Amino acid sequence: MKTSISIGAYGRRDIKDVMDFVVEAERLGVDHAWSAEAWGTDAVTTLAYLAARTDRIKLGTGIMQISARVPAMTAMTALSLNKISDGRFLLGLGVSGPQVVEGLQGVPYKGPLTRLKENVDIIRMACRGEKVIYNGQYHVLPRPGGEGKAIKLEHAPAEIPIFLATLGPKSLEYTGQAADGWLGTSFSPDHAEAHLSFIREGAEAAGRTLDDIELHAACNVAIGENVEEMIAERRGGVAFQMGGMGSATTNFYNDAFKRAGYADEAVEIQQLWVAGRRDEARRIVPDEMITQFGAIGTPEMVRDRFRIYKRAGVDSLSLRFDNALGTSAKTALLEQVMDILKDVA
Repeated sequence: MKTSISIGAYGRRDIKDVMDFVVEAERLGVDHAWSAEAWGTDAVTTLAYLAARTDRIKLGTGIMQISARVPAMTAMTALSLNKISDGRFLLGLGVSGPQVVEGLQGVPYKGPLTRLKENVDIIRMACRGEKVIYNGQYHVLPRPGGEGKAIKLEHAPAEIPIFLATLGPKSLEYTGQAADGWLGTSFSPDHAEAHLSFIREGAEAAGRTLDDIELHAACNVAIGENVEEMIAERRGGVAFQMGGMGSATTNFYNDAFKRAGYADEAVEIQQLWVAGRRDEARRIVPDEMITQFGAIGTPEMVRDRFRIYKRAGVDSLSLRFDNALGTSAKTALLEQVMDILKDVA
C-alpha cells in the first residue's frame, strides 16, 4: 500500500515543526502529503512552501473547500501549484459543512453535491485549456446580462488528478462516477461496504470499476503496549466527531458511523455532546468506535490492522498521528510504521 500524511493546522503550533515533519516523511518514503483546510489554515499556502522544500512526495489539498472560492480560481490555483511542484500536485475537493460554509464563508449550503459537480466540470474544462463556458444550476459563465466574456486560462493544459472527500451515499456514488481518487474519513475496513458499496455503484454506472479510483483512507495510528490507555486517549476525538463536526441535524461523520453499525451509539454521543454533557459523551464511546477505525496497539496488532485495510481494497493509508507529538516523536513513529508496512502482504 501507498502511504500519506496529513498536514494539520498550524495556526496554534510551530509551523517549522509541521513543515519539517513533511520533509522527514519524504525521506522515509511516504507517497503523499495532504494539507488541511477547516477554519484556521488554508490548504494552498502550505503546499506552495513545501513545493520548494521537497522533491518527490506528491502534494495534495485535503481539502480545498468549494464554497470558499469560485471554480475558476480553484483551477488557477491548481494549475499554479502543479507548475511550481513540477507536476506533483493533487487537487482534493470537498463541500465542508453548513456550520463553516454558512457561518464563516457566508455562502448558502444549499445543493452541496450539485455545486461539487459543477466545480469539477468547470475546473476540468479550465485545466484542459478550453474557454470557460458553463450553464449550470449554480454557476453560469460568462455571467448573463453583463460585460463578461468566455475566457481561457493562461496556463498550459494539464491533467490534474481530482480527489473528492465524500461521506454521504449520493456523494460517494458521484466519486465513483467522476473522481480520480477518494479521500475517505470515518472509514473502517471492518465495515468497508458502508462507503465502498456506493463508490462501486457509481463507478459501475459510469462504466468503471473501483480499480479506476485511488482509494485513500484515513487511519489513526498509535503503537505501544498500553493499549487501553491509547484507546482512552482517543475517546474525546471520536465524541467530537459525533457531536461537534457538524450541526445537530447535519453531521456526515456521524452518519458514516451509523452506516457502519453504530447507529445507537452515534446518536447517543451526539445528543450528549449537543446538550453540553461532553464528559459523558466521551465516556460512553465504545472501544470498537476507536479500534475499528484505525490501527492502535502493539506492533503486531497494528500490522494485522494494516493487512485488513489492504484486504478491504484501500490503495493508500492516510496516516493520522496524535497532534500533540513533536517532530522527533512523530518521525520515530512514522519510521516504525513504514517498517511494519514492509511486512504487510
